Amino acid sequence: MRTKLIVNTTAGKGHAGKLLPQVQEYLARYGVDYDLVHTDAPGHGIELAHRAATARYERVVAMGGDGTADEVVNGLLLAAEQGHEAVLGVIPVGSGNDFAYAIGIPGDLEGACQRLAEGQIRTVDVIRATVDGQPRIFDNSVGIGFDADVALVTRKMKRLRGFLMYLWGVFRVLAANGKWPYPMRITVDGQPLPHQAVTLITVANGPRAGGGFYLTPNAQPDDGLLDVCVADRLGRLGILQLLPHAMKGTHVNKKSVTMLQGRHVLIEADRGLPGHVDGEILCTKGRRIEFEILPGRLKVWC
Repeated sequence: MRTKLIVNTTAGKGHAGKLLPQVQEYLARYGVDYDLVHTDAPGHGIELAHRAATARYERVVAMGGDGTADEVVNGLLLAAEQGHEAVLGVIPVGSGNDFAYAIGIPGDLEGACQRLAEGQIRTVDVIRATVDGQPRIFDNSVGIGFDADVALVTRKMKRLRGFLMYLWGVFRVLAANGKWPYPMRITVDGQPLPHQAVTLITVANGPRAGGGFYLTPNAQPDDGLLDVCVADRLGRLGILQLLPHAMKGTHVNKKSVTMLQGRHVLIEADRGLPGHVDGEILCTKGRRIEFEILPGRLKVWC
């Protein structure tokens, strides 16, 4: 299978670049032939993936974190619209690696490289997010409210990475003067929810976010549905009490939590809302945010 490897050496706070020689060793061990290219700026992965697919590469592998995978997905879908289809592969070396987890790719380097040699094609869903009229495709999860505040904080961290980075970000945000709960109106498949002030809402295609928070533990990336977690009117104490449950996925029956499934979610707010997509900033003051499931749109190698 003709393969292009797109490497983001800055993923995982720069840790990905240090792992590249080891990845190359494993790929050689398992007989995976490939051509390699590096991203050099945010968004470059979209261009590189599109270029690879239109150049008739059959498989395009994202080596990086969830943000890198999202960029490659966007490039592949753009190429597919033009009649050039390629399969997505992932070598997870970022901070969260939640999409790789969702589709069953091993978290260790050797296992991920071996899967490129021995895996198979699977078809999964993606999600279109539209913020104030601007669309974007993503593959795993988006958070609005508190966890978006956490994502904003973690982007400033230099030393920590992985799940510990996100966990420390939670405590940093809790220590600050938070703006939550956020007033908003939520509609799922045309049905308005009674919530008026929400601490966080997660809309997801996979079970995990932030490298270890199972906010939508029952989400499946190929069931044609969005999984939605709404945490209502939580202050600092409520968040601290919910935190250990969110790390195990046992929060779903808590009184302050509503779990839903649907194909379309609309969030409206008079005061702008912060949002993140797999740890990358989606918006800082979004007022009308829509999510739509696109079933079976992406082919992945896993």
